[in-house]
Amino acid sequence: MDAMIWPGAMVTLLGLVGLVWCVMTVARARKQGLDPDAMKALLQRMVIINMIALFLSVIGLMMVVVGILLG
Repeated sequence: MDAMIWPGAMVTLLGLVGLVWCVMTVARARKQGLDPDAMKALLQRMVIINMIALFLSVIGLMMVVVGILLG
């Protein structure tokens, strides 16, 4: 079932890249010292992107585990 393992690993890696990008974006925004309204808007957008990245990571890991179990 290599057909599930490698794509699952790529999906997981894509999710991890998204998580790192969210962390870097929020860290940069904190250093800039945005006003509270702008920071709130940024954080609300980052929560959505963060949840999507977490979802991708979980789906990718599930694909890897299923591929290993079936292989």
